Amino acid sequence: MTQSADVQSYQAKVYVTLRPSVLDPAGTAVRSGLSHMGHDNVSKVRIGKYIEVDLTAQSKVSAQEQLDKICDQLLANPVIENYCVEVFEAA
Repeated sequence: MTQSADVQSYQAKVYVTLRPSVLDPAGTAVRSGLSHMGHDNVSKVRIGKYIEVDLTAQSKVSAQEQLDKICDQLLANPVIENYCVEVFEAA
């Protein structure tokens, strides 16, 4: 893929988590397991997803907008999940 001079490479970190009102049985199971292992000081565990995305865009704002669409359409279920995206210029 050929890149024009006005296109930058970006790296993004996407964090997807369940909304606070949604039950998290996997998190509950992990917290229970930790308790059985003697880690009684852990009161809550929530399980989520971490995704890395490399992409090109004309600006950081454009990359963020594209990633928001990607998250809404594929990476997160907006009914039960929240997401947070961090965008960085590629090294």
